[in-house]
Amino acid sequence: MSLTFFKYQGTGNDFVIIDNRQLVFDKNNTKLVKHLCDRRFGIGADGLILLENDKTSDFKMVYYNADGNESTMCGNGGRCIVAFAQFLGIIEKQTTFLAIDGLHEAYIDSEIVKLKMQDVAEIKTFDDHVFLDTGSPHHVQMESDLKQLNVKAVGCGIRYGEPYNEEGANVNFVSKISDEEFAVRTYERGVEDETLSCGTGVTAVALAMYEIGETQNNTVTLNTEGGPLQVSFKKNDFGYQDIWLIGPAKMVFKGGLL
Repeated sequence: MSLTFFKYQGTGNDFVIIDNRQLVFDKNNTKLVKHLCDRRFGIGADGLILLENDKTSDFKMVYYNADGNESTMCGNGGRCIVAFAQFLGIIEKQTTFLAIDGLHEAYIDSEIVKLKMQDVAEIKTFDDHVFLDTGSPHHVQMESDLKQLNVKAVGCGIRYGEPYNEEGANVNFVSKISDEEFAVRTYERGVEDETLSCGTGVTAVALAMYEIGETQNNTVTLNTEGGPLQVSFKKNDFGYQDIWLIGPAKMVFKGGLL
């Protein structure tokens, strides 16, 4: 199969992206997706994204985890595909596109992509963690020594443990820097390891920190291992709305599949 691919990253969260408007990519080939995402035997990425035509919006985003399976919403992937759509000339500076969790609005200016996330109506708080769904399920817990934490080992135990079990959840570990700034490290299911950044994860962290009173700001900076992201939101009687994930999305290189 001869096919052009592009590599994008958003604060270190990296993706293989393919223009699939002509439906040339075999979407049922799980082994191929997994191979392409493999960092030693393939291209290497946290996930693979297909850009496809959509009748109701500018384009459709189809997202696969590095394990080869189609997955739930990816925030950084969503920001990267917006940059890719601009590169292809599909959009200029604003867009509406379809993802697995519905329509998303986005704006791009000088590699900074502002992506509107879905509303969050429910946040579950527990003694030692918070759980919410920001397009993907997220477990959020605070840690006193984030730098020394073994994110892969601890995150894996939570991801596969009760009550998440086989379906699993992404696991975010958080340390407070100030009322408007937090450090975040994330274990992602499907990648089964720590990633340098997670868009739906930092969104979950921002809302969780507001929910439990760790911040009173409606715009929060999240420092990931791959760089800073911002999340802004509004809270009302219906939950959290007008949620925006903001940060850079850059093309790294392009190549061809043989």
